[in-house]
Amino acid sequence: MTEGLVLRLPTSEEVDTFWRDGVVCLRGALDPAAVLGMAPAVERLLRGSVGETMHDMSALGAGLAAAGSTVLTDGVQGQGRFVSGTDHWRVDEDCRAFALDRGLAALAGALLRSRRVYLWEDSILVKEPDTAERTAWHQDMGYFHASGEQVCTTWIPLDVADAETGAMSFVRGSHRDGALYRPNWFVSQQSMEGTEGLEVPNVESLARAGRVELVQYALGPGDLTVHHARTLHAAGGNLSRQRRRRAISIRYCGDDARYHFRPGAPRKPHHDGVQEGDPLGDPDCPLVWQAAL
Repeated sequence: MTEGLVLRLPTSEEVDTFWRDGVVCLRGALDPAAVLGMAPAVERLLRGSVGETMHDMSALGAGLAAAGSTVLTDGVQGQGRFVSGTDHWRVDEDCRAFALDRGLAALAGALLRSRRVYLWEDSILVKEPDTAERTAWHQDMGYFHASGEQVCTTWIPLDVADAETGAMSFVRGSHRDGALYRPNWFVSQQSMEGTEGLEVPNVESLARAGRVELVQYALGPGDLTVHHARTLHAAGGNLSRQRRRRAISIRYCGDDARYHFRPGAPRKPHHDGVQEGDPLGDPDCPLVWQAAL
């Protein structure tokens, strides 16, 4: 399924951009046919999605911590659904092959300047046509029970993703301020109860005042963005009446990552078997790639 997925690794300039801006767009880095070959797996996961909406936050929190898909919104404003899920690599063979692709992990390792790359989780993110709900501004690190600076998220579209269909936006350089923001419910800026950290600021207001700079990339199959786990980001709704916005996101960790438990953030089942400060590794955060000696 993922043979020949990665066509090229990042250039040194792209690595520098990742660390300077907290996000980099890698155009033509993946084989479009291999990316589109994941469409049947995405459809399987959509058919198995659990019908929880943004109004049932307790059920949503449980869904975020378990393998499977959750309907974050079910036509609350528009007619379309926003479906997201994590840890499909644990239950779906094609998703496992994709998330454990050595080429994709090597790409992440180059950006992270890491000699080892571990899988943290995978995710699908689908916004059907006429999905009005936005993905709220958030920072991935607040959801991760992990510490370290070598932590990143890849975002790989199966469709053309642009401003109309809900391409992601990023606050350039926001990973460098050292702030840890409280996790929220993705379709709402409401922070999860019991979590620690700063409240996510009003990013649009800061941008209008010229205090932060936003960057957005239009992507197609074969392109991807990779952002640092501390980078603030969001996405608009899918305002198209015809086009879908399907994406696969893989989260990777590097050499300096360790387990670090954050109060209130959704926990995964295997977290009961690890301790604060433990290194990542098999079977739950497997080593995917290691640089040659």
